[in-house]
Amino acid sequence: MSAFLQVENIHSYYGKSHIIQGVSLEVREGEIVTLLGRNGAGKSSTLKSISGLLTPAKGKVMLAGKNLTGAPAYKVSQEGLALVPEDRGIFSLLSVEENLQISQRKKSPWSLSDIYTIFPRLEERKKNGGSQLSGGEQQMLAIARALLNGPNLLMLDEPVEGLAPVIVEEIVSQILKIRDAGVPILLVEQNLAVCNALADRHYILELGKIVYHGTAEEFIADTEARDRYLGVKAN
Repeated sequence: MSAFLQVENIHSYYGKSHIIQGVSLEVREGEIVTLLGRNGAGKSSTLKSISGLLTPAKGKVMLAGKNLTGAPAYKVSQEGLALVPEDRGIFSLLSVEENLQISQRKKSPWSLSDIYTIFPRLEERKKNGGSQLSGGEQQMLAIARALLNGPNLLMLDEPVEGLAPVIVEEIVSQILKIRDAGVPILLVEQNLAVCNALADRHYILELGKIVYHGTAEEFIADTEARDRYLGVKAN
């Protein structure tokens, strides 16, 4: 299976702080890949470096064989890479449907009816303002908006953080449906049960460096790596 996203030895800085130190990873077609690590490991900064919100000082970001290293975020988005940030970024004064309509790219393969099929809660709430939604509904709206932009690859930053278990289950199911519709996903997530339910492969980041890479089966079996790098004993 060919790599759709290839990140090769990227180094990124905030001022003089060397926060990403030679990260390499890949996401293949049809995959969900997780990027794990403790708080402050550099996970969100890695996503920003890939998406163009942070310009790597060194290394390479390739999407579908095209070199996007150093391209501004709007250009990376136009090439089909969508990032759903941790803060979700929805428009609180607009209704759910207005949030969706302004996000739809003309040539996107995703329609509003497709979105409502995957996210029935959004159809139920389509006249509600963004500020009237629960945290889980806001997360669904943020993911749905990214899909309407027609991404070839989706990056999700902590999509289930702070959400009730029943909503987490719903979002896990929706992420699998998106993958099954042909959109590979790079996922930053702290909830190991969610990661185990979703991912084909896992990377662990520590202090800006990849310190572990394994398949879902290898990760589940490697209790030592989970305990050492994540400080948890996952079931």
